[in-house]
Amino acid sequence: MKKLTYLLSLVILVLFVFTSCKDGLKFGSKDFEPENNVDSISYSIGMDIAKNFIEQEYEINADAMAAGYKEYIEENAFFTDEEKDAVLMAWQQEMQLKSSQKQQEKALIDAEPNKKLGAEFMAENKKKEGVMETQSGLQYKVIREGSGAKPMATDVVTIHYRGKLLDGTIFDESYNRNEPLVTPLNRVVPGWTEGVMLMSPGAKYELYIPSDLAYGDQGAGEVIPPGATLIFEVELISFETLDAPAQ
Repeated sequence: MKKLTYLLSLVILVLFVFTSCKDGLKFGSKDFEPENNVDSISYSIGMDIAKNFIEQEYEINADAMAAGYKEYIEENAFFTDEEKDAVLMAWQQEMQLKSSQKQQEKALIDAEPNKKLGAEFMAENKKKEGVMETQSGLQYKVIREGSGAKPMATDVVTIHYRGKLLDGTIFDESYNRNEPLVTPLNRVVPGWTEGVMLMSPGAKYELYIPSDLAYGDQGAGEVIPPGATLIFEVELISFETLDAPAQ
């Protein structure tokens, strides 16, 4: 939306500069020849506006745009300011919706190879000794069991962790910061919530989380690709229920 605001501002600027050019200049295919620096800047800004509108697939009528500028400064505009604002607001919302739909479509396309790779990994991984699978599709392996009660989703947990992609890339960990994560268990991805609820303090599990229980088709920024299956080494240090002592 910042780009859209920039374009609208640029439109006003170029129209202003155009009206500042001397009379008699020709505008059309190969007809306009810049005669001074203002002409060159004005023409280049016009090209840039057109380029951006085309790239963003905005349908703009250049004649109507110029008429709107001219008639507004002549105080003879077709729309009132309120009507103009309503038209632009509706247009911005439409562009936002289209942009969001395109992003979702792109994410789905980008996610497919990773989801396929993840499904193949999970199918083979569950055959390995010690690997368990829950009804949701989460897989886990017990590295070390703990003792005592297990946390609920609403509890606050203190955890050390290391997160990896299937290729072994570590994208985040608390160990290298020497500071465990303290978080409400229902504020993390569903696979984490479910996996940690299986653990008692002192336990250390390896969690294998399919994308639909992790960050889904959107991924997470530039760190976690769309549709990625994740592997987490998780160590539950303690947990606390609100208004109750630590376990």
